[in-house]
Amino acid sequence: MGQQQKVSTSLAAAVSEDIGAALAPVDAELERRYPGDPGTRQPVHTVYVPGDLFAADTIRTWGEQALAALDEHAPDAGSFAAVLGLDDELAGPVYDRMRAKLEREPVEDLRVDFEDGYGQRPDAEEDEAAARAARLIAEAYARGTAAPYMGMRMKCLEAAVRERGIRTLDVFLTGLMEAGGLPEGLVLTLPKVTYAEQVTAMVRLLDAFEEARGLEPGRIGFEIQIETSQSILADDGTATVARMIRAAEGRATGLHYGTFDYSACLGVSAAYQAGDHPAADHAKAVMQVAAAGTGVRLSDGSTNVLPVGPAEQVHAAWRLHYGLTRRALARAYYQGWDMHPGHLPTRYAAVFAFYREGFEPAADRLARYANRAGGAIMDEPATAKALSGYLLRGLDCGALDLAEVTRLTGLTRPELEGFAAPRRGDLTASSAG
Repeated sequence: MGQQQKVSTSLAAAVSEDIGAALAPVDAELERRYPGDPGTRQPVHTVYVPGDLFAADTIRTWGEQALAALDEHAPDAGSFAAVLGLDDELAGPVYDRMRAKLEREPVEDLRVDFEDGYGQRPDAEEDEAAARAARLIAEAYARGTAAPYMGMRMKCLEAAVRERGIRTLDVFLTGLMEAGGLPEGLVLTLPKVTYAEQVTAMVRLLDAFEEARGLEPGRIGFEIQIETSQSILADDGTATVARMIRAAEGRATGLHYGTFDYSACLGVSAAYQAGDHPAADHAKAVMQVAAAGTGVRLSDGSTNVLPVGPAEQVHAAWRLHYGLTRRALARAYYQGWDMHPGHLPTRYAAVFAFYREGFEPAADRLARYANRAGGAIMDEPATAKALSGYLLRGLDCGALDLAEVTRLTGLTRPELEGFAAPRRGDLTASSAG
């Protein structure tokens, strides 16, 4: 045994106590404003179906139509891989899992649309459609045929449609309550938000509904759609979207990018309105930074190029959608919009390929980190968080199986979740970066 090192200090204990007292409000603010990811499943997409077209069998028929498109235009793994340029090793696993997903759970998140996809209708007609949507969603949850997440998109809170939007929201939520209560997977979407005050108004609406129906305060959350330039940059040069998250008072669950409304707002020509336009990248980068650590999740928008028509046209649309989805995943946009059943094959192909091709390296790195085994890459707690989050997302969507993840990492799901959601201090106490 060597000589024990003498440890000396110079600061009185009162110094640390005083600093702790001074920073206590900051500590509390960090916990309140930046609680981190909620740790629940995030859907890989949102499907928007107009209120007049939504039916009891919508989810099933979307899956059937997606499978029919595959049968016609890519009936096996080889032909599908040739269209998308998938590696031979990935082709079979991705194709098989994708078809199984379309049979088992073709839609992860469905929004009955009463905004652009529905348009302006007589009040009685929209009332009836909103009440019908609530009944069908309640029945789907009761039968076990619902998507993991379901809800509605109301009209925005701008003056011209404000009253109609509020009434549709009221009819829909009231219908759910009278059918047995709000489902756990309920999601609401507030579109075309330009000012934080509109978010505050939505909060007040939900406060009033919860009070009227005896619900726990804060029970109902909502997504904010970013579709205007004013939602990204205010006239004083600040990031408006950050104000919106703050104004939601903890109710904001997501930020959804609206590809075409936002592009049009900036004057982008119709032929160039797409998720990979530089204007879209800028908006989504601002959204990403504003939402980081808040627990508010991000969603990319959609493509309006539909996989319909002759095989050559379908294949071109598939390649476009696949490429946009892979691009979004690499940029940490793990969710996007799908507007047509024909988009489902390439949505799941892109998602499954993303997780399966990176599965083994991620599992190896996390196992080495967990076992302090070292390796060619020196990972830190923040990287372990990202690695475990990656594996959990792959598990949630069906790209990965728990048995194979546990076999390569040696970790159970609760252990993975522990790495994915460390306490705030754990990310810095043993990290230099």
